[in-house]
Amino acid sequence: MAELETFPNPKPDRDYTITHVNPEFTSVCPMTGLPDFGTITVEYIPDRLCVELKSLKYYFLDFRNRGIFYEAVVNAILDDLVAALAPRYMCVTGEFSTRGGLNSVVTAQHDIVSAAELGDSRDTQ
Repeated sequence: MAELETFPNPKPDRDYTITHVNPEFTSVCPMTGLPDFGTITVEYIPDRLCVELKSLKYYFLDFRNRGIFYEAVVNAILDDLVAALAPRYMCVTGEFSTRGGLNSVVTAQHDIVSAAELGDSRDTQ
């Protein structure tokens, strides 16, 4: 996969939202081998780092020939971006084009507060 490059958040003391939309996302259905098309939206509140757009573009292009289900696409993007940026909050949504009469929307999110709460609740069980 292409390396996700970052740069320092110019305003780390403020919560603000960044939204990136890729309306030309493509991957390959692992069952049929046919191309899947969709729009990927990444919305996040940065902490110390922001993602550099050219690297994000090349990261998305790496999915073009990859056999992967919609659910795995969205979760992989979320996992990779959270690992690179450690944001305060991030939501990745994949809106995939109609195929066989169905269209799909998959959303996954990371919330630093929820993640901390989950860690605490797991420790007490």
